[in-house]
Amino acid sequence: MKVLVIEDHEETSSLIKNILDAQSILADICAEGEPALQIARFYHYDVILVDLLLPDIDGYELLKKLRECSHAPVLILSGEQGIDAKVRTLGFGADDYLTKPFMAEELVARIKALARRAEGHACSIIQVGKLEINLDHCSVTFDGHPVRLTGTEYKILELLMKRKGITLAKTSFLNAIYNGMDEPELKIIDVFVCKIRKKLTDIHPSGGNYVETIWGRGYVLREPEEREIETPIKKSEKSAFLSSESASVLNLKTP
Repeated sequence: MKVLVIEDHEETSSLIKNILDAQSILADICAEGEPALQIARFYHYDVILVDLLLPDIDGYELLKKLRECSHAPVLILSGEQGIDAKVRTLGFGADDYLTKPFMAEELVARIKALARRAEGHACSIIQVGKLEINLDHCSVTFDGHPVRLTGTEYKILELLMKRKGITLAKTSFLNAIYNGMDEPELKIIDVFVCKIRKKLTDIHPSGGNYVETIWGRGYVLREPEEREIETPIKKSEKSAFLSSESASVLNLKTP
């Protein structure tokens, strides 16, 4: 998850960054509104945190412009506790309002809830057959047993779970993991998927069947019993692809 924090008070922005770092949430800090608008236009963020009192632009004007250039949910951070301020910011397009000072746990909970709802998941738990993921705790269980995943493996499985039944191209995984920065070759995704399958299979024999390779397109996650009949592929073509995929796994090293 990636968050843009628009806050001019250095002590507060440092505190927020430390809170988010502890939750493995990436945070970009911007002390002024105008530069933040430029960043929001060109980069994807899951949530944007906004302090209304900024040195270069009125907070409500910033909120209005953010709604024009970004679809990310906006959480207002403000010392104003009156109902009028809350109603006004929500009217200008804010999605939530948190008064200062705030508890770290509440800030994180609100950020995660906003991100979930923006992706169409009101609940923090997604279940597909024996596979279950907790978005708030960044944890995975399979057949009732915890699955020990690396950060990158978790991000890949999380994306697959959120898009259950939808084929995802390898570029989608790279964008989610690296956000356009220092991206490795596409074949690295094959390595991570192979490791995820093995960890699931080590728990239950059906584990390797949840993440399916869609030849020439990418990967899809669905419960094995729900799989549709595949379009026939020539055995020679499929064997060649699987051999190539296996070779990629053997020859590549994970970062």
